[in-house]
Amino acid sequence: MTIPERHLPVLRRCIELSWEARRRGDGPFGAVLVHDGRVILEATNVSRTQSDPLGHAEMTLLRAAVGQVPREILSQVILYASTEPCVMCSGALYLAGIRRVVYAASAEAIARFLHDDIALSCREVLRSAREPVTIEGPFLEEKALEPHRGFWPAGE
Repeated sequence: MTIPERHLPVLRRCIELSWEARRRGDGPFGAVLVHDGRVILEATNVSRTQSDPLGHAEMTLLRAAVGQVPREILSQVILYASTEPCVMCSGALYLAGIRRVVYAASAEAIARFLHDDIALSCREVLRSAREPVTIEGPFLEEKALEPHRGFWPAGE
């Protein structure tokens, strides 16, 4: 799959954020919210350091976004993620009004590291949504998987 040039810097930033999370001891995941080509929010996974199983990068980002960004703007943003949003994050981004997602590593690829998680594509989760969600990815998958290597005890 050919990656549109405009996605590259933001996906690279998501991957940088995933490395930041890993260095801090959290799961290596990062997410960025972009509106009109401008980054408006960034987040990392905080599940371990905040003892919050809901502290995925996308959830952390969404919690901030719904408190700061008007709903009409949320419907125009792109949510970028270092990995394909999980089932929980997919539902949450839809409920927040986000209708476009771009990700680096696929759920299938990340499942090699997270044997106990649900490896369901966000496309599957959002397929029956009332309003369509544009989903693009995977892009830069091998680069996005690097922070996961050696991090997860049960994984690759």
